[in-house]
Amino acid sequence: MARDMSDKEILKMELEQLKKEVSTPRTPVSANCAETIAFCEEHLPNDPLIKGVSDDKNPYKGDKGGCIVT
Repeated sequence: MARDMSDKEILKMELEQLKKEVSTPRTPVSANCAETIAFCEEHLPNDPLIKGVSDDKNPYKGDKGGCIVT
């Protein structure tokens, strides 16, 4: 696509993209980190990666062995 465009057209596209980016609302990293931490702590009791999955709800738990012997 860029091969078919002149330098002027490419610069025009870049300018439009920069105009979009400059109007994007920004928040401080510290505020985003605080929100992320709060979200993680709020959902911590239900997180299966931390709490684990009970055997009766685990679809991968079963009598099957982990390897196949021929």
